[in-house]
Amino acid sequence: MTQLRHIGKPAHVAAKRVFASTKAPTNRYDATLVPQGANMHRREFIVGLAGAAATPFASNAQERLKRPRIGFLMHLPSGDPDAMARVASFLQGLQELGWATDRNIQIDYRWAAGQDELYRKYALELVALQPDVLVATVTDTVRALQRVTRTIPIVFTSVIDPVGSGLITSLSHPGGNATGFNLFEFGMSGKWLELLKQIAPSVTRVAVLRDSASTRGFGQFAAIQANASSFGVELLPLDAAEGSDIDRAIGAFAARAGSGLIVTSSPSALINRDLIVKLAAQHRLPTIYPFRNFANGGGLASYGPDLIDPHRRAASYVDRILKGEKPADLPVQAPTKFELIVNLKTAKALGLTVPPMLLARADEVIE
Repeated sequence: MTQLRHIGKPAHVAAKRVFASTKAPTNRYDATLVPQGANMHRREFIVGLAGAAATPFASNAQERLKRPRIGFLMHLPSGDPDAMARVASFLQGLQELGWATDRNIQIDYRWAAGQDELYRKYALELVALQPDVLVATVTDTVRALQRVTRTIPIVFTSVIDPVGSGLITSLSHPGGNATGFNLFEFGMSGKWLELLKQIAPSVTRVAVLRDSASTRGFGQFAAIQANASSFGVELLPLDAAEGSDIDRAIGAFAARAGSGLIVTSSPSALINRDLIVKLAAQHRLPTIYPFRNFANGGGLASYGPDLIDPHRRAASYVDRILKGEKPADLPVQAPTKFELIVNLKTAKALGLTVPPMLLARADEVIE
């Protein structure tokens, strides 16, 4: 069997538990109003008093109005723990560079919750605010913003194949008004099938839950399909985005023995991650996920990039753009870390024995 390569840490590195907590940041400020004078008996006194009172307030208002403004379009719902962690990471990156929302910068947030109509609505709202920079998370948020503006700089944090998606012209010289951070190349998706067969070698049928409405869904499926014959499995696409559709699709597929599931990266998968993990457990489906938050929530195993750190790194591009650089000249950055997470508790519940060498390479083992 082909060995799983470049996954996790070397065998001599011990697996570890990682716990994180986030706090939702504040993101608004109220412009200070300049007080107006009132009629009094002595005009000279009024002028002097109004001038003395208004000057510091006016100065304060002008200072606030000069703050650079950032528009942030998030694909997840407001209050989602993963969304809050991403925002906290971005704010941390800004703070490291000397920017703070209570001092010298303003950020306006919009939360699209994976809904096409909200992508369109909030893109219009943010562009109307005339920000200095726009921050977007996934392909859908970038595309929505680019439909409205081709001049305001956009920094994206979690886009798969930005060239193939038509967002930029090349990774090294993006051109246009967008640049940022590439989540991963499609070819990495083939690792998920390799990982599934290592943990559950008896699996012969594999469904791939994908977003069929975007290039990322087809691209990830194609990469997995390229490896299917070498592992002797039958591969089937599951095209479902809404919760009820996901429920029906997984339930129908899981009826036969020897079945396994791969969940690809998409906004709908992230939004419905708790449901997907629950269904996989309910139908006793060995399932591989793209990100650690699935495994942390009870999923069998995940392999993919760190979703949080690119938001901290995105702050550096925002800083450079605010200081005069152009997004067209800033190369798209690749992920710096991929994580293998194994949930041993879930494996035992499914009657699976995870190979010791795989556990040794894992970045985290949940027991």
